[in-house]
Amino acid sequence: MSDPHASGRDSPNRWQALAFHLKTRLFQLRRGFAEFGRRPPAYDKARALMDAPVVAEKRAPLWREVSPEEFPLTAGKVENLRIAARAFYGLEIPPGGVMSFWRQLGRTTRHKGFHSGRELREGCIVPAIGGGLCQLSGLLYQAALDAGLEIIERHGHSRVVPGSQAEQDLDATVFWNYVDLRFRSRLPWRVETELTATELVVRIRAMSGSPQQETPVPLGFSKPRALPSGDCLTCGMTGCFRHPSAVKENAPALGHSAFLLDSRWPEFDRWCAEHSRPGDRWFTPMDGGKWRKPNYQWSAPVGIAVRHATLAALRRSWNQRRLPAQGARRQKVLIRGEAEIARTYARMLDPQCRHVVVSQNLLPHLWRLGVLGGRSFDVLIERWPMAELQRRLDQAKAAHPQSTTLGDFRADEDLLRAEREVLAAAGRLITPHLALAAHFGPRAWLIPWEMPAPMPRFAVAGKPSLLFPASRLGRKGAFELAAALKSGIDAELRFLGAADEGCSDPFVGLNCRRGKMSDLASASALVLPAWIEHQPRLALLALASGVPVIATEACGLPPHEMLHVIAAPDAAALATVIRSVLHPSLSTCVA
Repeated sequence: MSDPHASGRDSPNRWQALAFHLKTRLFQLRRGFAEFGRRPPAYDKARALMDAPVVAEKRAPLWREVSPEEFPLTAGKVENLRIAARAFYGLEIPPGGVMSFWRQLGRTTRHKGFHSGRELREGCIVPAIGGGLCQLSGLLYQAALDAGLEIIERHGHSRVVPGSQAEQDLDATVFWNYVDLRFRSRLPWRVETELTATELVVRIRAMSGSPQQETPVPLGFSKPRALPSGDCLTCGMTGCFRHPSAVKENAPALGHSAFLLDSRWPEFDRWCAEHSRPGDRWFTPMDGGKWRKPNYQWSAPVGIAVRHATLAALRRSWNQRRLPAQGARRQKVLIRGEAEIARTYARMLDPQCRHVVVSQNLLPHLWRLGVLGGRSFDVLIERWPMAELQRRLDQAKAAHPQSTTLGDFRADEDLLRAEREVLAAAGRLITPHLALAAHFGPRAWLIPWEMPAPMPRFAVAGKPSLLFPASRLGRKGAFELAAALKSGIDAELRFLGAADEGCSDPFVGLNCRRGKMSDLASASALVLPAWIEHQPRLALLALASGVPVIATEACGLPPHEMLHVIAAPDAAALATVIRSVLHPSLSTCVA
């Protein structure tokens, strides 16, 4: 144990801590009674000033180079800032309204998710629940000064940390509830607080220039004292009851990665296993082996902790069974199920998680929860972004207005906005889908498709047969395929799936029947002229088995000698390629 006098000061004791605790309670009670019935209001989030000009923006780094001993408290500080930033983001304050830091945030407790972070207390920087929020209050204060807000209350730190904003009188300390930060304006204004992977950002918006023409002298300012020696991590007083080494949760660490996963793709399973390291954590909906759910049988490597959102996954599965095969109601329920999985994962994330790999369908929900702030993150891209998906469906609907499914669902604008923002903030966008990779350009990380084992083929006498590996839906190219076959192609068509376009069934009048996956073994070709196709598993099986595949670029298939690609769903182009594949001696093959 280090000598407590080696640093020139005495180690704090529990009696001093108790005296400090009692003193703060007296101050809290006094302020509570003094403001009883006349506290500033807590404001709700609003959208009226979302597009107002930014009149002030301040940024501060979240992380710095720290030792394993220092990292847990830094991670705790960042977690506290994540929670606090959500409480302030999107607040709109009316003219003359006073915004109070504590009235808006409330008391910091473990029950609300706050963790141990650094707090300046009695000349020491010590671990404390909610510690580190002064970084947010200080940045709010600086933004308020730049925006010209009237500072009603502000308190400076009692200690000047070298390199901090206190050296420039730009800090603002807070302590529930009697050391507060408050300001107001003669104009309506909006505050936005968020965490990027590396920075805390505070923005103030207002419609008409500066919200306040002149800034009064800040109140509650106290001159900081000189820097005393050491803090809890560097003073050497490891025998002190406050030292992080005495607290289990502050064991030395350097952070880990978390993989927030949903439905298993073999390509993503392989990639995640290759990029995991001991100490990382995988979150999956449920134990796929135990519950006999192959779709959730992720293969976590040895040394990886795996956690599940079993109850949320079971509720989602139950709700899916009660839904129709298509329709807006189904899509809304599926989105709600994804949001519940995301909320469960968010509660399980450890503050010491520095990097996240997340399935795309969970992404906008996690973004709205604020848990991706202060972390870098990569995305497993498994579909078009919702805005692009809807654009493509609208294009198909314009081509086939008789369709009953192409326009049956559109996501709400808030969800679309969240997905746009989070994809813009992401790091690597990982996908095996060629069309999706091309859409994202240089940010995409293209990984190979997992080619399945080939199935044996056998010939059947009679007419050539075509396999359509989807239901009779417009988004899968059913209208284009029907038009191509009706142009004089003599072939039997087999389709998979029971969903259809209702009274607008495009396959009426064709030589077709519902088939099964084993029909691929005898098919002359697999045809998939889809507008939307995210996971073309049967097309991959056909290529692996030597069956010709005719597909659109939207299917994202890898180059292959048996693959024939058309740029977009088009009946005439499709008919030409089908003829060339069925009768190669009569036509020139189009690849």
